[in-house]
Order: sequence, then C-alpha cells, then structure tokens
Amino acid sequence: MGTLVLTMKASIIEMFLVLLVTGIHSNKEVTKKIKRLKFNVPQINCDVKAGKIINPEFIVKCPAGCQDPKYHVYGTDVYASYSSVCGAAVHSGVLDNSGGKILVRKVAGQSGYTGSYSNGVQSLSLPRWRESFIVSESKPQKGVTYPSALTYSSPKSPAAKAGETTKAYHRPPVPESTPQPGSVTQVLVVTAAEAAHTTLPKPSPSTASPTSSPRPQPVGHRSRGETDLWSTTTYTSSQNRPGANPGIPRQDASGAAFQKPVGADVSLGEVDFWKPGMVLLDAGFVPKEELSTQSLEPVSLGDPNCKVDLSFLIDGSSSIGKRRFRIQKQFLADVAQALDIGPAGPLMGIVQYGDNPATQFNLKTHMNSHDLKTAIEKITQKGGLSNAGRAISFVTKNFFSKANGNRGTAPNVAVVMVDGWPTDKVEEASRLARESGINIFFITIEGAVENEKQHMPEPNFVNKAVCRTNGFYAFHVQSWFGLHKTLQPLVKRVCDTERLACSKTCLNSADIGFVIDGSSSVGTGNFRTVLQFVANLSREFEISDTDTRVGAVQYTYEQRLEFGLDRYSSKADVLNAIKRVGYWSGGTSTGAAINYALEQLFKKSKPNKRKLMILVTDGRSYDDVRIPALAAHLKGVITYAIGVAWAAQEELEVIATHPARDHSFFVDEFDNLYQYVPRIIQNICTEFNSQPRN
Repeated sequence: MGTLVLTMKASIIEMFLVLLVTGIHSNKEVTKKIKRLKFNVPQINCDVKAGKIINPEFIVKCPAGCQDPKYHVYGTDVYASYSSVCGAAVHSGVLDNSGGKILVRKVAGQSGYTGSYSNGVQSLSLPRWRESFIVSESKPQKGVTYPSALTYSSPKSPAAKAGETTKAYHRPPVPESTPQPGSVTQVLVVTAAEAAHTTLPKPSPSTASPTSSPRPQPVGHRSRGETDLWSTTTYTSSQNRPGANPGIPRQDASGAAFQKPVGADVSLGEVDFWKPGMVLLDAGFVPKEELSTQSLEPVSLGDPNCKVDLSFLIDGSSSIGKRRFRIQKQFLADVAQALDIGPAGPLMGIVQYGDNPATQFNLKTHMNSHDLKTAIEKITQKGGLSNAGRAISFVTKNFFSKANGNRGTAPNVAVVMVDGWPTDKVEEASRLARESGINIFFITIEGAVENEKQHMPEPNFVNKAVCRTNGFYAFHVQSWFGLHKTLQPLVKRVCDTERLACSKTCLNSADIGFVIDGSSSVGTGNFRTVLQFVANLSREFEISDTDTRVGAVQYTYEQRLEFGLDRYSSKADVLNAIKRVGYWSGGTSTGAAINYALEQLFKKSKPNKRKLMILVTDGRSYDDVRIPALAAHLKGVITYAIGVAWAAQEELEVIATHPARDHSFFVDEFDNLYQYVPRIIQNICTEFNSQPRN
C-alpha cells in the first residue's frame, strides 16, 4: 500500500513538472514572438499633404522622386499643412530625392510663410494658414508611440494607392441645440460679389495638368464655388480648451454651443483658435478636405527676430565642483527660456567638455524652450580637465552640420563657458572656427588673478579666441553667483545678427565681377574653356541675394553686360547663365572693359560686400590699362588678373591688386586654367581672413 502511494505521488509530481516546463517554454515562445514584432512604418505618396493626416505626430516613409515641382510646398523650415509632406522633407534637407523615413510633427498655423529655393525644391509663399508642420530625421523620441497606420480626414486617401493600411476619420453627428443665454454672437456677411472678388484666380483649363494641385487660398478668403451666404453664427473661443474633442460642440461657462443656425445651409468644420479674441475671418475657412479634425495645442515656433543656430560649450571639469555646475545649468535653462526656442527662431544645442568634449544634444533634439530646459536639468558633470580648445575644434568639425540640425540660413554662434581658464590652448582652434563662419563668445567666470596667470598655458586667451576683440563677444564674471547678471546682455548680443561679424566668410560675403576677353584670338573652343573656368570658380562660393553675388561682362573693342550682380540669386541660376554666354569675337580693349565693369557691375555693389574683379585675357590690350586699373584699386575693388597664352605679364601686374604675386597669374594654355582654381580661392580666403579683428 505504501509503495502504491509513493508511486502515485511520484506520478503527480512528474505531471506537475511537465506542465511547469511546458508553460515556461510556451511563455518564452510568446515573449519571442512579442519581441519579434516591429514597428511598421506607414508609406505615403509624394502628393500626400500634411493636412490630410489627422495624427499630430507620426513617422512615414517617402518614395523616391518627390523633388518634382508638381508636389507643391509652402514655407521654409515650418511648412503650411497644405504642403506635400515628402516635398517639404526634400526642401528642408532631411531627405534627398531617393526618399526615406521622416518624423513629422504638427504645430500651430502661422500668419505668413516665406518661400525659398532649397535642395532642388522651390517652395512658395503663403499669407496665412490654419496649421503647420515641421519635419526631421526619423529618430523616435523616448516615450512617444507612433502610429503604424495613419488616420486620414477623408476615406479616399492617396496613401491607399501605396498599399498602406489606412483608417478613415468619420466625424460623429453634432446634436442640434438652441442658443443659450450669454453666448457670443458674431455676424459675418459675405455677398456673392465679394466672394468672387476675394478668391485667388483658378488656373485655366489649358494650363492645368491632372497632376498639379491649385495653390491654396489664403486664410480669410472663401472659395469661388461657395454660393451660400453666412448669416448669424453662434460660437465661443476654445482658448482654454486645448483638449476639445473634434465634432463635439464647444461649450463655454454659460453653456453656449458652436452650432449651425436654423435654416442655413452651411457646413462649418473645426476651426482652431490660436489667439484669444480671434474671429472667424482671422481663423479662415479652407476647402472641406483640408479641415482639421483635431484640436492641436499651440506650440511656440520661436522668436523669428533671433534666428540663430547656437551651441553652448559648458565647463564640466572637476575644478568647477557640483554646486557651481548646478549654477551653470540653471543659467543655461534661463537662457533657453529667454531665447524662445523654436524652428522659426533660435535653436540651441549643448556640448560639455572636460578632458574630451561630448554633445549632450544637438540643434534639432529639442525644438522648444520647455523640452530644452527639461533636458538641461538631466545633464550630469563629466569631470576631468578644462580643454576648451579641444571642445572648440570638436564643434567646428562636428556640431554645425546639416545632420545635427544646422540650417545654413541662420548664423552659427558658439558660447564658451570657462571656470577660471582653459587647460589647453584655444588660439588655433578658434581661428579655424572663425574661418568656418562661427561667431565665438567667451564667458569667463572667476578668471585668473595676477599671481595665477603664470599657470595659464595661453595668456590673453579670450582675445585670441573671440570673433572680434572689441568687447562685444567677451564677458568676464567675478563670481559664479553673479553669472545671472550676464543673461540679458548675452541674449541681446547673440540675437543681434547684424553684428555677428564672423558669420561673414570669404565664400559668402563678396560681389564678384568676371571680366571675360571675347576677342578673335581666343576662338570658340577656348572661349568655352574660359567659361568652364569661370563656372568652376563660381561653384566654390555660397551664392544668394544675401551672400555672394556674381555678375559678368564680356569685351572685345566694345563691352557687353552678360548679367548683373542682382540678376541671379542662386548658384544653379548663375551656373546656367554662364553656360549661356555666347562668344562675341573682335579686338582687345581691356582698359575700357575695366571702366565698363566699374560702372555696370561694381557701382551697384552692396556697401557691406567685398568687391572682387576677376579678369581673364589672352593678349595685350589695344588701349591703356593703367588709369582704369588705378581707378578700380581706389574704389576698393580687389582685382585678380589671369593671363593666357599671349597675355603680357607686365600688363597683368599693373591690373592686379598689390601684391601682384598674389593677384596675377599666367597660364600657358587654356586647358590648364582649371589647375589655378584652388590657388585663386585660397588667396581670396587668406586675404579675407587676415583682416584685423578689432
């Protein structure tokens, strides 16, 4: 009997163990399956507009070919929701024309959007739109869940063509209600004639293509196709109701509802009220398919009067101590608050240095002051030495890059904070930073007293580092407890973009006039070689209406203005214009050509630009060049003379700015012109960078 009991017990235990092992194995399999589940990135077509997508933040995959001009984009950096999502991504530089994944975040509408040409896409301007969005690289933020299927405002979504799983949004029915006492009434009367007058003109059928989409109407205008008239409408502002649900009447304290008047055939979609007291005409009405179906929280786009890309290099060395490091972090948080961070204003990143520098976060990591302050609070001290020179080199080579959010259209500013003095040298690193267009500020806290200066590796390091030695870029603070007093002066100076002198480099601050010999001795083939040389030089500069500008004159006995300095505002347009220059043929009157260039090109030069004349000739001039060359020098025109084949060396030296060895070049054959491009660019930049820094 006892043996039977023991056998039964053993069997039960064995069964229990089998069940236990099976359960554990099954659990592991389930866990593996769960781990194997990956986030499915929705794919959209190039023509999908941000306004069609209801989700406030999402990651999508764009196909190749979205650089096509038929995919309209409105704005720069911050885009109207009427824009193509993928077209905006290409314009902003987040994607190239091969497509890829992007992160899209909806933000508040703007009172105006500025068009620009960037990365092969021409964006358009727009007076006003109800909703905006910004695009960035598809790096998911911690704690944010992104949808694997997008929600669209219309069941007929273009994304369906791409085979994506989509969800159509259906607005719940609005219950009828009667006006309540105390409701605010706004009377909007629009006659049919006014509606026809205020609408934007529609493209004619002969010019419209099935793939093009019409330019959106500015907010405050109504569609020509609307024939119904507005009568009295009852509404209330939602300024205190950021979480208002779409499709549900908005109620104020007295119970007034946003409703349709009895007997009026009016379809009124959701209207977001971003400012207190905004009336319906300010908010505007848009086509039904573009109406927002979600209320979005107003998000600051930043102060547009302070559009800078800013890096703080903070001292994390051991000598600073924990208490002073906390004071430094509080100062950074106060700066972030005072600057009003945002994509249309200043962007800010932080690099901490000790023995070696490390990026805490880059320019595009945090796009508003609140998030930035939260991130600053979490920074921990590195310790080590105080190698500020190494940190400046790191910022020059790595920080201000497109991948890190550098916009190219905003000045680069680096603010270096130092406890006492650096433990390495900063002069050479700072020189390279200045030549790269970085405006360096220094804040020195508790600097060396007289008997400590012998321990400094580099005396007078501040003046060797800052952009200019005129006092504008340097702050000397006697105590960490007085650091807060520099807050307002620093913010004011950083935002004064007109005085950020180091934003100007040898490549973005010149007016260049090419004076090209088109005489008979050159010949058609060699003339094309000269034009290629001119194009190669132009390609090295940053060309726009606010950066370097380029013009060209061709001469024989006579002179001809090929294009002026103010004719083209992009590098692509300038290069195309050079390619179109036709060979003239004739004599060689170089002196008259110099005078003509002074009058037709450099008389229209901007006062804050360096004036560069680059003259290319293949022979001796039939007229005198001395007086015209002297006139150019006296007017501040820096002249480079390039002679080919039969050009006279002594004549080139007369034309060229002193010293002639740096400004005149002789080339034996036209085919060797290209070899002199790097040397000429180097001389231009060396001369620019040798200017006094006071």
